[in-house]
Order: sequence, then structure tokens, then C-alpha cells
Amino acid sequence: MRTQVCRYCYKQIRDRDELITASNWFRIRPFHYRCFDLVEQETSTLAGTWKPINSQASLISVILMLALSVWMFATDTLGYVGDLIGLIALYPVVLRIISFVWIESRLPKFIENKRHY
Repeated sequence: MRTQVCRYCYKQIRDRDELITASNWFRIRPFHYRCFDLVEQETSTLAGTWKPINSQASLISVILMLALSVWMFATDTLGYVGDLIGLIALYPVVLRIISFVWIESRLPKFIENKRHY
């Protein structure tokens, strides 16, 4: 298994319990949850904002966007514009899948008795 390294402190992320994956303009990066808080505090512009991918709010967004996408593709709502909206709505779904496959699945779920860094 390949280890994941936090993009803020460059230390190893040991399990999914301390992992936050975030995206910023088509980039997906792993962070410790503490380091992600520091990154959010340092961000001064909206363009530099990192959005968490594996949080509860993100999961709700992914489910809603998947439902919207399926509805737009399955029906003839808004014609070709609806198909374009459905395609754009797949963006957070694809990010979540990529995040899970490339980052989260390579880490153990939880390690007991781990040392804090």
C-alpha cells in the first residue's frame, strides 16, 4: 500500500480517521484534518479555496448532483441544455469517486493506539 502525505505539513497520513481530501480547480489533495483547518484559515480569496470532498456535506451534495444528473439525462427536461446541466452536475460525483479510489481506499479505516503527531 502506498502511503499518503499531507500537502500542508508533509507528514504521513496513517488512516482515514485523520484524512480530509480537498479539491481546488480539478486538483485533489490529501490533508490531515488539523492541517486542513490551517489551510482554510490562510485562504484569502475565493479562487484559492479548498473544498472538502469526503465530508458529510459533500456526500449530500454528491447524492443531490447524481440525482439531478440522472433526471436530466433520463428525461427531456430543457432539451440539450438539460443534458449539459446533467453533465456539469457529474463533476462532484467524479471528484468523489476519484478521491475514494486513489486516496481513501489505500488507507486503513482506523488504527488503534496510534501516536499523535
